[in-house]
Amino acid sequence: MDGTVATYRAVDTHGKSQLELILQVYDGALAAYREAAQFYQKQDFNAGYESLEKAKRFVVHLYTTLNPEKGGQIAEQLSKLYAYLVNQTNVVEATKDLTQIDDIISVLENLRLGWAGLKEMDTSSGQKPSQEAAAPRREFSTSA
Repeated sequence: MDGTVATYRAVDTHGKSQLELILQVYDGALAAYREAAQFYQKQDFNAGYESLEKAKRFVVHLYTTLNPEKGGQIAEQLSKLYAYLVNQTNVVEATKDLTQIDDIISVLENLRLGWAGLKEMDTSSGQKPSQEAAAPRREFSTSA
């Protein structure tokens, strides 16, 4: 089964731009946080914890693919924000505070809007926008 999943992921990411892959990781994180909130609302804390761990892996992936050399101050600020989100996820795991999940989702949605705006600029102008803000230091993947 793992081979099938790996093949699917390879096909799913093949031919996508860096911006599309980044958006895909944001989508995965947002889906996992929303799922965690639903589990916590149902008092299913084990499943909520698993969803938060999955969400955290997505955020850590965003963090570890930042390129501070190319991204400069923006990459540094994103780095701090991703670290904050991981810390807040740990707080949620300890407290089961749904308002914290909502806050994390709000931050990620705003960040995703920014990346989607860059993608839109890229698509509409035919020019490459400055993606160096958080240019990955290695090939970006969506497996979190």
